Amino acid sequence: MKSIYLFLLLLALPCLAEAQVVTIQDSETGEPLEMVVLLSQNPRAFVTTNSRGQADISTFQGLEDIRISFIGYEGLTRSYQQLVADPLISLKQSSLDLDAVIVSGTRWNQVSSDIPSRITSITPREVALQNPQTAADLLGLSGEVFIQKSQQGGGSPMIRGFATNRLLYTVDGVRMNTAIFRGGNIQNVISLDPFAIENTEIFFGPGSVIYGSDAIGGVMSFQTIDAEFGVDGNTLVAGNAAARYATANNEMTGHLDLNIGLKKWAFVTSYTHTDYDDLRMGSNGPDDYLNPFYVERRNGTDVVIDNDDPEIQRPSGYSQDNFMQKVRFSPSKDWDLQYGFHYSQTSEYGRYDRHQRTRNGLPRYAEWNYGPQKWMMNNLSANHLAPTGMYDQITIRLAQQSFEESRISRNLNDPQREIRTEEVEAYSANLDLQKNLGDGHTLFYGAEYVLNDVTSTGVNENIETGTTTPGPARYPDASWASYGAYVTDEYQASDKVMLQAGLRYNRFSLDATFDDTFYPLPFTEAELHNGSLTGSLGTVYRPTDSWVLKASMATGFRSPNVDDVGKVFDSEPGAVVVPNPNLDAEYAYNAEISAAKVFGEFLKADVTVFHTWLENALVRRDFTLSGMDSIVYDGVLSKVQAIQNASVARVYGIQAGIEVQLSDNLRLTSDFNYQNGEEELDDGTTSPSRHAAPWFGVTRLSYNRGKLNLQAYALYNGTVEYDDLAREERGKTEIYALDDNGNPYAPGWYTLNLKALYRFSSHLSVSAGLENITDQRYRPYSSGLAGAGRNLILSVRGSF
Repeated sequence: MKSIYLFLLLLALPCLAEAQVVTIQDSETGEPLEMVVLLSQNPRAFVTTNSRGQADISTFQGLEDIRISFIGYEGLTRSYQQLVADPLISLKQSSLDLDAVIVSGTRWNQVSSDIPSRITSITPREVALQNPQTAADLLGLSGEVFIQKSQQGGGSPMIRGFATNRLLYTVDGVRMNTAIFRGGNIQNVISLDPFAIENTEIFFGPGSVIYGSDAIGGVMSFQTIDAEFGVDGNTLVAGNAAARYATANNEMTGHLDLNIGLKKWAFVTSYTHTDYDDLRMGSNGPDDYLNPFYVERRNGTDVVIDNDDPEIQRPSGYSQDNFMQKVRFSPSKDWDLQYGFHYSQTSEYGRYDRHQRTRNGLPRYAEWNYGPQKWMMNNLSANHLAPTGMYDQITIRLAQQSFEESRISRNLNDPQREIRTEEVEAYSANLDLQKNLGDGHTLFYGAEYVLNDVTSTGVNENIETGTTTPGPARYPDASWASYGAYVTDEYQASDKVMLQAGLRYNRFSLDATFDDTFYPLPFTEAELHNGSLTGSLGTVYRPTDSWVLKASMATGFRSPNVDDVGKVFDSEPGAVVVPNPNLDAEYAYNAEISAAKVFGEFLKADVTVFHTWLENALVRRDFTLSGMDSIVYDGVLSKVQAIQNASVARVYGIQAGIEVQLSDNLRLTSDFNYQNGEEELDDGTTSPSRHAAPWFGVTRLSYNRGKLNLQAYALYNGTVEYDDLAREERGKTEIYALDDNGNPYAPGWYTLNLKALYRFSSHLSVSAGLENITDQRYRPYSSGLAGAGRNLILSVRGSF
């Protein structure tokens, strides 16, 4: 009989092991918490909770140190036996934890205090409360990223004095930057859907060791929602629906996502549609920002119309659709395979700042629009988590992306419409591995291959006759490739000291074919083949659990891309940029120190001081083309310029934050950023850096009690006087206010705002916000579009 009992018990053990499920909830509301990370560093293992706050912990069997972490909540450490004995875990809301789990530092889940660089995460709780309209607005929630906009369908981040192609975007670990990312402001980040993003991290400073070219000022890492498996043998069917309305631009947004999770298969589908009307600016501020006119085509004639409401920025409205589908398969507890499909498309939309340009007292353009911006990504990843001789964990990512963008312009009373279309096919393969070597050493290493094929076309259309003829393309037809390998060693020298060192070698190449039909180019082909070596060295010192001190040095690089080498465009009135195939990579050298301290259970303070030097900088300078310093472009004799390795630049600054827990329910936070930059000019003098934003910050007072979340906050931005404007900005009088001397400058500004979120249950919440309460008329530095005036936002979200 005892043998029979023993046999039955052995049969039951696998079932009992499968039943080890924990549930994690908010300690105050009792609501389940999704995307909580349970992590063991040695041996390597991790899981995340699903939409019901559940996670299968069988992979941790027998382990003693399991870190439970969720941004915005106090972290916990439990053993496997403790979790089995008490599978219901309540986390307390707090932002005073120094040990949030992040992935952008090494591409793997790690505790943030082990990373020498500064990294900021934007919490799902903050996103739910703030309700950002676009992914660019989502980045602005951090209080540490400055957002520039030339049109409503825009949003170009500035980080530590760098922007555009000196910053890197990744989506689910895949590089989003392409070979036509330009030095001017870009709007590609709006292709991402905030409703489909579950976590956003910002890595400050050079990240080229892990991420390669372009990661000079920082890396913005977006993780979209993953398909979730069912646990404990149950099928998981869950989803979310949301609707939002905003008064400043009559925004109408609808969102729906659905997850079906089985034991080994899981599927998630997400769709969002948004429609924006023209944006209304505030009523209290510089009259220079008012929109006095707009142009319409009536009865075959361009008509300049007086704007009956100059606070309405016409044309700035547009619409957007985002779709995502993921399929996930786990053949065993060690393997996780996932396929993701993303698609985004905007309508055509006006580049608002160009519509403000005038010529002879009249609008210069009757049309200046971006055509539909399209982005598609197919991403296949495989993750294996099991100790082997080569690795403890490995991830392989294969991705294909398609980008399409176009520019449509026509001068006032000119029947000739110019259409310039760019398409990029991007292919990438990433191999990332992690291995615990023992004796305190953990190795992160991998390789990357990237290929971009660029196709650019130009068409001239006569809108009166309907005839079309070939026109000059913006870029040559070209291919750009990058091959890199990296290694980083993380050494736990003692309980208090962590050291990290990394190296990356990168080869890059470019092959371009130019059409000399429209411009007197002295060449028809261009090739670049070069390499770059970058490195990083950092240390983390934790004298106590409440202190973290960090110091790091790192280099970054940006290889010349197709935009640098081959672009033809009008940079400013009377100037045209032409191709230059003789370019080298630019290099950044960065040093920074930071400290963070938690005082008791009521105060956290952190500060980072940084200094970055950029050598061999790719900048726009006067140039000659076939011996000519001027050519006729768009009917205008224009000065010839080109991108050249003609400058050095430096940026230094400080980032600081403070969080005060005033009571159990009341919290005060503030983030402040100051950066100052300058670059060398042709004559040896210096000019302020174009992308070094003025000082800016945000201060928030938050109240959380039960189902109610309230937040009052102020956004603020310093003044940039005329003498402090970059030289190339001083000619853009259409986007700046005028000072008493008639010179352009960027006035400082502030907005006061209030947000509220109420959860009727774990399945239904409503939120409301009143932004820019005092109706300030402001325009962020270097932006062509004024910010929204007083704006009421209403939203309802439901889950099942």
